[in-house]
Amino acid sequence: MSLNNTPSSERIHIGFFGQRNAGKSSVVNAVTGQKLSVVSDIKGTTTDPVKKAMELLPIGPVIILDTAGTDDTGELGKLRIEKTMQALSKTDIAVLVCDVTTGLTKDDKNLIEKFKEKNIKYLIAYNKCDLPFEEFNLENNEILISALKNININKLKEKLAEFGKERISDKRIVGDLLEKDDIAVLVTPIDSAAPKGRLILPQQMTIRDILDSCAVLVTIKETELKNTLKILKKKPKIVITDSQVFSYVSKLVPDDIPLTSFSILFSRYKGNLETAVKGAYILNDLKDNDTVLISEGCTHHRQCDDIGTVKLPKWICKFTNKKINFEFTSGTEFPDEKKLKKYSLIVHCGGCMLNEREMKSRINCAKSAGVPITNYGILIAHINGILKRATEIYGLDKAKAEKEIKRIDKQRANHYKYYTEKEW
Repeated sequence: MSLNNTPSSERIHIGFFGQRNAGKSSVVNAVTGQKLSVVSDIKGTTTDPVKKAMELLPIGPVIILDTAGTDDTGELGKLRIEKTMQALSKTDIAVLVCDVTTGLTKDDKNLIEKFKEKNIKYLIAYNKCDLPFEEFNLENNEILISALKNININKLKEKLAEFGKERISDKRIVGDLLEKDDIAVLVTPIDSAAPKGRLILPQQMTIRDILDSCAVLVTIKETELKNTLKILKKKPKIVITDSQVFSYVSKLVPDDIPLTSFSILFSRYKGNLETAVKGAYILNDLKDNDTVLISEGCTHHRQCDDIGTVKLPKWICKFTNKKINFEFTSGTEFPDEKKLKKYSLIVHCGGCMLNEREMKSRINCAKSAGVPITNYGILIAHINGILKRATEIYGLDKAKAEKEIKRIDKQRANHYKYYTEKEW
C-alpha cells in the first residue's frame, strides 16, 4: 500500500488548537506548505475543523486538523467549540498555537489539561516570535515560531516527527496469527452494497496484511467456499468471512479450522475485542422498549438491505423476541456520555474508518456511561451461536473476561435503576 493510498484510519492525526487569531491556520499552512486553511485577521475565520490527508515529511502519511478557536463566542461559537473538542477524540498529536506576545491564556491552559486528561502528546508553539515579546525559558515541548516569517517551522516539523515515531504501531490485523505459507481463505460476498470494481476497506487492509506475512491468500465469494475447501490440498490456517454470511459459512467450514470475520479482526485491531465480546451477551437480557444504538464510523449510501439500519435490527428483534427501539448514528457523530445513558446497548461497526484513538474514545465513553458496547461481527456471531468459535483463535484472557462480565452486570443493574427512577 503506497503512502498516498494509506487509509485515514492508519494515519497519524495532528490537531492544531488554540485561540482565535493566535495564527493556527497560518501555522498549518506553513507546516504543510499549502494554503490548506483560510487566513484572515477577522476572528473566527475557521469554523468547522478543516481536515486534510497528506504526506508530511519526515513523518509520512498524516491527517492535519485545523480547528476553530476555543475562545469563540455566541451560540454559533459554542457549536464551533464543541466541534473542536470532538476533534480531540481522534488527535494523536496536538499542537497548541499561542500568541507569544500575550502568552498562555486561561483557555490555553484548559486545553493543556484536556491534552493531559486524554493522554495526548502535545507541543506548544508560540507563534509571532518575529514581534517584540517578553523572553522566557522554553520547556522541551515548547518552541518559538513565526508562520509569517517561516521561523523554526522546520524545527516544529522535526518535533512532530519525534512524537510521530512514538505513535507508530506494529500491531497486525491477522498477520501475527499466520506463518509463511499458511493458507488464509477470505470469504467476500459481492452484494448490492459492495462498491463496484473494488473491495471494501477492511478486506483491502486484511489482504495486504496477509501478503506482508508471506502467507497464501485465497479470496472467494461465499458461493465458491464449499468447492474451494475441497480442492485445497492443504488445510487453511484460518477462514475470514464477511459477518453477514457467518451462519452460511460456519456450516461449511470444518470445526478444526479457525473461523472469524473481518469485523471481529478489526475489533481486536482497534483494541476493544474483550469489551465487545462481553457486550454481546447483554443481548440476552434486553427488555421490551429498551433502546439500542447502532453506530457506524463512516457514512455511505443506504441500500434497501443495509446491514446497520435493516438487517441488524431485524436479527436483534428475532433473537430477543422483544420490542426493541433503535437509533442510528454514522460518521463523526457519536453521542457524549450524558446522551449515551438512554441506551441499553451500543452496537458499533468494525471502525475501519476511525483511527484507534477515536475508536477507543467511543469505547471509553460508553464505559463511563455504564452502557455495554459490542461490534457488528461479534453480535452476529453470538446471534448465530458461534461466538466462542469465532473468537477462540485470539486466546482471550478468561480472568479479564469474567471481570468484565461482573462490571457489565453491575452497570446493567444501575442502568435500569436509573431509568426507572427518572421515568424514561
